[in-house]
Amino acid sequence: MPVKVEGVTLARRESAAAGPGSRALVVDLIRSSGPISRVELVKATGLTQPTISNIVRRLLDDGVVRETGDTVATGGKPRTMLVINSRSAYGVGIRVGADALTCVVTDTRGGTIGRELVAVSDDLVAQLAALYHHVTAGLGLAPQSVAGLAVVAPGPVDVARGRFLAVPGLEELDLRRELSALGVPVLVDSDAAAASVGEFWGRQVSRDRTFGCLYMNSGIGSGVVLDGSLQRGASSNAGEIGHVSVVRDGALCRCGNRGCLELYAAPAALVARARTIPGLADRLGVRPDDPYPRAFDVLARAAVYGDDQARALIDESASLLADGALTLANLWDLDTLVLAGPGFAVAGSRYVSEIRRRLGESAFSRHVHPVQVDLSSNPRDSAAIGGAALVLQGSVAPGHGPQVAAPQD
Repeated sequence: MPVKVEGVTLARRESAAAGPGSRALVVDLIRSSGPISRVELVKATGLTQPTISNIVRRLLDDGVVRETGDTVATGGKPRTMLVINSRSAYGVGIRVGADALTCVVTDTRGGTIGRELVAVSDDLVAQLAALYHHVTAGLGLAPQSVAGLAVVAPGPVDVARGRFLAVPGLEELDLRRELSALGVPVLVDSDAAAASVGEFWGRQVSRDRTFGCLYMNSGIGSGVVLDGSLQRGASSNAGEIGHVSVVRDGALCRCGNRGCLELYAAPAALVARARTIPGLADRLGVRPDDPYPRAFDVLARAAVYGDDQARALIDESASLLADGALTLANLWDLDTLVLAGPGFAVAGSRYVSEIRRRLGESAFSRHVHPVQVDLSSNPRDSAAIGGAALVLQGSVAPGHGPQVAAPQD
């Protein structure tokens, strides 16, 4: 039915009930706004009542949403409320780190139901398959209830061919083919992209928000979600904020650029600098053979507890990260930014404070709206949780990201 806006008749926006865009839109609204009624969905989407009824019926048949049993009295016919069915499907995400694999299983609403951390072995492909089987079997999940597996790691990533291009042990391997025996769809993506989707999905953020995520682990990445979809770029490698120059004619980076942000602000860089400060490593108990994740946790903890030298290093990193956050906020006009990743697990509050201060003083749109800056509720596992969210989003809300398809023989 056409509607009138200030005397002008406009056609109501319409899509086929089976169209992925319409389904994704409705799932997003129920996810972020539920409980919500069919009448409210009509008003929020601009779709007609028959279209909403058809989409909701399909979602109920697929088990993606459920009726709560609650009704809202409006003076007319009571309205039945809809919510996401948290048990409709489960997603599995595995983050490949420098020295460990983190496997997380989430339900449809993004709640974590299982987690396991194991040290990296020589045969990564076999270890990924074994970890998947061990965790899902331990949780008693029926194979048909698992929407798929996402393996995430630092970029660059060839998402189309399912390959990591710079991860030792996985370089150039087609993981979707290598893991096809699992019998579930397999996605491959960057840790920063996954964390961005995971934070958006798990926080039940509205698709109306311009949502950004800064991710810090071995490197520094970012992601932006608009209208419920991750902005991926031409090859799904968008958001590499860690490779923006912050020091003119600075050190040469592996990417070919000079003075990259992650060369000066990422955990490995700070650990390397800490080792050059006379007596600091010994005083903090950082051993020469400690892997950088452990050494950085020790450094960050010392900064939080008041060690002047450790705090100076962390604060300088936070100042540089604030430069990156300001660039990201100005480019995308963000209204929400979340800090995620193991790099923020110990001293995240110091980074949040500095980034809030910088955006409050210098963000281009600060006189129009503030930028909300928060720390992930689970920074260490955010990429693995995000991997599970990628699978679930592609399964229950197709149209937002990589399509979750049945594995090929």
